[in-house]
Amino acid sequence: MKRRSFLRSSLATLGATAAASASAAEPPASEVYELRTYVVKPGKQAVLDPYLSRAFIPAVKRAGAGPVGVFVDAANKDDVKVVVLIVHPSTVDAITLSGQLGDDEAYRTAAADYLAAQPGDAVYTRIESSLLMPIAGMPRLARPDAAKPRLFNLRMYESHNERAAAKKIEMFNTAELAIFRRTGLTPVFFASTVVGRAMPNLTYMLVFPDDAGRNAAWDRFRKDPEWQKLRAIPEYADKAIVSHITNTILTPAPYSEL
Repeated sequence: MKRRSFLRSSLATLGATAAASASAAEPPASEVYELRTYVVKPGKQAVLDPYLSRAFIPAVKRAGAGPVGVFVDAANKDDVKVVVLIVHPSTVDAITLSGQLGDDEAYRTAAADYLAAQPGDAVYTRIESSLLMPIAGMPRLARPDAAKPRLFNLRMYESHNERAAAKKIEMFNTAELAIFRRTGLTPVFFASTVVGRAMPNLTYMLVFPDDAGRNAAWDRFRKDPEWQKLRAIPEYADKAIVSHITNTILTPAPYSEL
């Protein structure tokens, strides 16, 4: 019992440190996001989907986290990428989730086939995972209606250093997020990565009814007078604060909660 209390105390300290490092100007996060990418081997999505829908998501909910979004990036025909977004109540909850799954008998039973995979018949190549904290301008995830048709756009803005990354976050907090919403670029979340790859970066997700709606919204945004003024400010110029942009189009899995 003492060991568990010590562990939770240590993790809480780690979470507070991570939150502080995200940006000195950002308030404490009311929730945190874990973004996982499974690089699935050919033919193995039929194993991963039942695991996520019947074992993983129910166990995450029992642990007090969620919602959980599951999205497919099928751009590469050889290896499908399945992106999983988990909303955690806190950093400590995110860090301790794997331990809670291991203690969950219902999870172990439902995940038996998935966990029994042998080295020569693996379900995925590896899992890439990042921990993100929402920015001040959007402190909580906006849950889309999972009963409606939807297409997601996941974007990552990498910066050459922490100062530039903070400037891009400032740009969204003060003006760009409002322009996004007004022009139909509907946000699901906006967050800075505190643990993960390609740091420092700002990662965000948008939702649209379909690809035509996505293209139309981006066209409106690019032509918007307020955006034209904002991007003309020297300290907000892309070349000064953004070094690389990753743009991914995702379709939700039938069982996705987002």
